Amino acid sequence: MVGAECDYILDVSSPEPRRPGAGRRTHRDRHGRGLRGRLVPATVPLARTKAEIFDDLVLDTVESLERRFAKELAGVEFAVEDVPPDLNVYDSDVLEDGEVPLARLLPARPGRQEVPPRIVLYRRPLEFRAMDRDDLADLVHDVIIEQVANLLGVDPDELT
Repeated sequence: MVGAECDYILDVSSPEPRRPGAGRRTHRDRHGRGLRGRLVPATVPLARTKAEIFDDLVLDTVESLERRFAKELAGVEFAVEDVPPDLNVYDSDVLEDGEVPLARLLPARPGRQEVPPRIVLYRRPLEFRAMDRDDLADLVHDVIIEQVANLLGVDPDELT
């Protein structure tokens, strides 16, 4: 075969086959095509990962809430984790769909090392429940509204 790479090279003077590139370092992948690069330019929306898109949806909702309730949400932290921690039983601070947690509200802990309140959204369970991006945006919005309402002790309808 001309131009094709093989697994080994036979050397007539040597009794054992010799592997190509033995003793030298190559800068190509195992198929000899070179290093892989981006498939699409970074400026194209297709280049965004699911995690980045999810983070943007969370930021959109949080920014709209912070514009309206800046004083109440001044010290609240919002976080995103891929999956919920592996626990047998979840506390009442966890928003669940069946047995799967979607988000968690960690209240503030005053003391020597004051910890601000934190709302944690779990990306993979939320993405799994959404049919498309618009549905995911609505679901993220609803979950954040419910968790903020729990934190502030108000009805979720008052925040929408």
